[in-house]
Amino acid sequence: MSLPILYSYRRCPYAMRARMALKYAGIEVDIIEISLKDKPAQMLQASPKGTVPVLVLADGAVIDESLQIMRWALATYDPDCWLASDVKDLIAENDSSFKQALDRYKYAIRFPEKSVTAHAADGEVFLVKLEELLNHGNFLSGEKIGLADIAIFPFIRQFVGVDTVWFETAPYPKLRAWLKASVESDLFLSVMHK
Repeated sequence: MSLPILYSYRRCPYAMRARMALKYAGIEVDIIEISLKDKPAQMLQASPKGTVPVLVLADGAVIDESLQIMRWALATYDPDCWLASDVKDLIAENDSSFKQALDRYKYAIRFPEKSVTAHAADGEVFLVKLEELLNHGNFLSGEKIGLADIAIFPFIRQFVGVDTVWFETAPYPKLRAWLKASVESDLFLSVMHK
C-alpha cells in the first residue's frame, strides 16, 4: 500500500502545523516539497486552489486545509489528547485577523495605508491575548500542550521574525518562553529538516 502524499512548502506556517500533527500522530507520508513558482500538476489536480498543505490519502481522498489535516491525524492517534484542548475560537482568530495583521506587517510595503508600526500594533492585539492566556499555564489551554499551541506558534514565529530585536524586549515574557520552547522542540525540529 502506498503512503499518503503531503504537498508542502517548508516555510509555510500552515504546512508546518500539518507536518507536526502528522509526525506527532506517527503517520508516515511522502512529502513533496513544492516550489511556489512551479506547483506540480498533480497537486493542482488534487486541489485546484493551489495552496499548501495538500494531503492525498492512499484511497485518493484529498484534505487541503491544514486544520483538517491536523484533526484527521489526531483522530487517528492522539496520545497526549491534543484534541481535548482544541481552542477553536483562538485558532480562528489566529487564522483570520492575526494572519491578516501578520501579512500586512511582514509585507508592509504592499500596504502603505498604514505604517509598519501600525501594522505591528494590529498584530500585537493577539500577542497581548496570548500573553494573558500564558499567565495561567505553560500552554495556551493550560498546563498541557494542545492543538492550539501547534496550530498558532508557526504564525507567531513569523511575526517575531520581522523584528526579533524588538521582541526580545517587548512586554511578552511568557510568550517569549512559549515560543522558544516551541521552536526548540524535537517535534518542530524534526519537521523542519531540508
